[in-house]
Amino acid sequence: MAILKVKGLTIEFQNGGKYHPTVTDVSFELNKGEMLALVGESGCGKSVTCLSLARLIPSPAGRIVRGEILLECRDGSLVDIRKLSEGALRHIRGGEIAYIFQEPGMSLNPVMRVGDQIQESIRLHCPDVPCPRDEAVDLLRQVGIPEPEARVRCYPHELSGGMQQRVMIAMALASRPSILVADEPTTALDVTIQAQILELLDRLRRERGMSVILVTHNLGIVAQLADRAAVMYAGRIAEVSSVSDLLEHPRHPYASALIAAVPVLNGSSERLKTIPGSVPSPDRFGAGCRFYERCERCRSRSETDRKRCLETPPELDGRNGHFCACHFPLEADEEGKKEE
Repeated sequence: MAILKVKGLTIEFQNGGKYHPTVTDVSFELNKGEMLALVGESGCGKSVTCLSLARLIPSPAGRIVRGEILLECRDGSLVDIRKLSEGALRHIRGGEIAYIFQEPGMSLNPVMRVGDQIQESIRLHCPDVPCPRDEAVDLLRQVGIPEPEARVRCYPHELSGGMQQRVMIAMALASRPSILVADEPTTALDVTIQAQILELLDRLRRERGMSVILVTHNLGIVAQLADRAAVMYAGRIAEVSSVSDLLEHPRHPYASALIAAVPVLNGSSERLKTIPGSVPSPDRFGAGCRFYERCERCRSRSETDRKRCLETPPELDGRNGHFCACHFPLEADEEGKKEE
């Protein structure tokens, strides 16, 4: 059952005095208790999409042009976040939807003890908690910080990067959110610490029954942790499916190329596969498929097919939970061979 439904979300950002589409007609659902991965290259619109869920797009530089963001709150009510007042949004931000960002050192207040920062979140979103300090200590313990009674008195600079990220997770959990958005939460950490943080997020999700949106460009992380994945390219959703189905049977040419480009440690001396070309900037987005110029599959088709790809945007379509935005998805060839 979906706790969050995003429908036709379109976001624009200003550049050179003009607004350009950064995210276009994005639609997806997040089910209760699941981990959904948003996957794609840097700059494809993953983070902007997530910021829009709590209307955190900076204004006037950016704006949500259209779309619905439907959230089922803890009390069972259904709200469209786009239509809420600023007062109502304060309950959603950090309360229903909590965030963990890439750089914990940039997110924590450097002149405030970490325990005080966690207690501030507790007092704001859970005023019924009798002793916020004890709750802060318990949260630090839950996220695996040793000697939490002493750590609550530390300033951020006295903690390692991994410890700082654990504090950020504790702050996010302090409000008892229904949805946790983790935006590249391990990018700035060492590999061994990355694994610990990801395992922690997965454990907390299962223990608390939270829904998690994991923003990442690492398909290995997706394969290990996520239930479903949405692949983004140039501000659009290219493909959505279960992780196993996506990795084994990708339908969009971009998703297939992205998976093929993942290095395999098997002793092979084969050259790494790449995707030719580069992602177009928002001011160069065409009317049709945004992967058109890089798509080898499109280049091999007829002039009529190529014109369709160039001029007509593909719609997200599919069945059995597997959706793809491509005029000529990969499975079409396989089905044609079976019919022959």
